[in-house]
Amino acid sequence: MADLSSFPITAKWPAKNPDIIQLYSLPTPNGVKVSIALEELGLPYEAHRVDFGGNEQKAPEFLSLNPNGRIPAMIDPDGPGGRPIGLFESGAILVYLAEKSGKLIPADPAARYETLAWVMFQMGGVGPMFGQFGHFHKFAADKVANNAYPTERYRDEAKRLLSVLEGRLTGRRWIMGDEHTIADIATYPWIRGADVFYGGREALDYTSFPAVMAWLERCLARPAAIRGLDIPAKP
Repeated sequence: MADLSSFPITAKWPAKNPDIIQLYSLPTPNGVKVSIALEELGLPYEAHRVDFGGNEQKAPEFLSLNPNGRIPAMIDPDGPGGRPIGLFESGAILVYLAEKSGKLIPADPAARYETLAWVMFQMGGVGPMFGQFGHFHKFAADKVANNAYPTERYRDEAKRLLSVLEGRLTGRRWIMGDEHTIADIATYPWIRGADVFYGGREALDYTSFPAVMAWLERCLARPAAIRGLDIPAKP
């Protein structure tokens, strides 16, 4: 049995089976990237719910694994060299899981780097811009009622990023063509989330991006997505 006692986070969220991956997360656009990937790969894991309402992401135990205080975070008891490894940042976790399993990332080196470029496109563009749009469009709408600039700034940038995706996905089944990869898994939870969590479908003019919408439907119809989007489940 793996010994995870060197990870203080396991004192607050004990592992029932320390021999499998431990995921610390919530079903947010960033959080579900990892649960979906784990479901796609069929890797056994335990999901631990980090309660934002209780500010658990700022607890010392959580910060010991992710000093940035954001979900998701993960421990793999069977890391490189057979030693446990703790990871944070959803993009890094996706790359790790893909390389560990040899799936969800092309074997061809050039295609692999292209996939990573699209993962970084999500991490550096889609996630931050859509997140800021959602903040001002929904959660801080009252604070910017007399100043439309913040909402319009992030709305327009989110729409620009959607147009980039539209160009990429026109004539393609997945971002990398015929192969479903971590580039898709990194991105589609945010396109879904802008609608489901922020009510932004109309403001972002989703109907103007038919290739993106068709791709989103294909992504969400995958059994792993159906399962992973609800992990960790509410108590």
